Amino acid sequence: MVFSSLVFLYFFLPITMILYFVLPDKFRNLVILVSGLFFYAWGEPKYILVMMLSTAIDYTAGRLIDHFDGSPKKRMAFLLVSVIMNLGLLAVFKYSSFFITTVNSLLGTNIPDPQLPLPIGISFYTFQSMSYTIDLYLRKIKVQKNFISFTSYVTLFPQIVAGPIVRYEDVANEIDSRTVNVSKVSEGIGKFLKGLAKKVLLANNIGLIWTQVKAMDFTEISAATAWLGILAFTFQIYFDFSGYSDMAIGLGKMLGFNFPINFDHPYTSKSISEFWRRWHITLGSWFREYVYIPLGGNRKGLARTIFNTFVVWALTGLWHGASWNFVLWGLYFGILIAIERFGWGKILAKLPQGISMLYTFVLVIFGWVLFDTNTLTDAWTFLKAMFGANGVAGDSTSMYLFMNNIVIYAVCFFASTNIFTVVTSKMDKKNPIINKYAAPIAQVCVLMICTAYLVDATYNPFLYFRF
Repeated sequence: MVFSSLVFLYFFLPITMILYFVLPDKFRNLVILVSGLFFYAWGEPKYILVMMLSTAIDYTAGRLIDHFDGSPKKRMAFLLVSVIMNLGLLAVFKYSSFFITTVNSLLGTNIPDPQLPLPIGISFYTFQSMSYTIDLYLRKIKVQKNFISFTSYVTLFPQIVAGPIVRYEDVANEIDSRTVNVSKVSEGIGKFLKGLAKKVLLANNIGLIWTQVKAMDFTEISAATAWLGILAFTFQIYFDFSGYSDMAIGLGKMLGFNFPINFDHPYTSKSISEFWRRWHITLGSWFREYVYIPLGGNRKGLARTIFNTFVVWALTGLWHGASWNFVLWGLYFGILIAIERFGWGKILAKLPQGISMLYTFVLVIFGWVLFDTNTLTDAWTFLKAMFGANGVAGDSTSMYLFMNNIVIYAVCFFASTNIFTVVTSKMDKKNPIINKYAAPIAQVCVLMICTAYLVDATYNPFLYFRF
């Protein structure tokens, strides 16, 4: 799917854009629909039926919710059909093996595991599609009666497989009428190339280090090697996911859509709560709107607030993957956020920014150990290695990794902050004319360098495609 995505972006995207701008406006949603289906089917043709089933269910449920506007019970029934069917698809394709394995382990049963392959991006498009029927039930939006328009919303190819999660409310007006001009296209190209550079030049290169460390025996690695490895993954997952989000937002801008921001320099956060307001923003917003607030949010006392927080974070972990590592990863952050709500957050706010940022960054790194190790045993073994449990602080391996990759570590560190944004903004104010011509030249160079890397690369994973 990674290769197919890149093939699409490099070879079929120009064709799609030409058709999009040449054909009359009334055909633009059809172009998006066909392009989205082609993009998805290129990698997994058989699972396009799952996506279309989810789309058809929510479109039909939406029409019926609107039709029976004066009947609360019928509206609720159709909403439940939409929610249950979407969650059912997730349960079958994403969580069935996890549930069966857990039951067999606890009860000693021998229930057969179907081991169904995971449809790419199912967690994204089911949440996206389901948000439409929920918001329609809550009367936040108007019904979409045009099936092609609704399906084009679900199959928006820029973010169909890895987000950001675009709720219908975000693009309701743009689905039926949107403007595209030179300024938007130019801005979109710049955003897309920024994301491409993050992914190809930073995530792929720093990710190679984690791949090497992850393949080692965790019971033998030195503390320095463990830290260098997980630090590499910390940068890899950020630049991989935020890079894809930037590409999606840029492509959306070229098509006339304004997708919501998904990352806002999360590694500069001064608390865990702030980190999750800056990381995967659209997922956090989805759980807040459709789980946390309906459960009562923070309106029913401290005990209920803590309970609601743990429910949301257990589900957040489970959304990322069907394993206990992910569940505990989510609960880990839920516990940290609860602690901050008990008063620790006020103390953090009074500390020097450097200390609170370091505190947050280190705790996030510990979380990534749970996130990207295969089992809880592996996670625990790796965490112990980080604190020298193997009896070796540093060795030739850690020295080799550090000396050969110090430049990419430094670049990733600075690129994860807003330093480049501040510098370029100041340069633009001082020399607007020069920068007017410098930006296009820089973008062409970035495109050429990224293309050269992709042609020659053998390592090019998209981490969030598996969700």
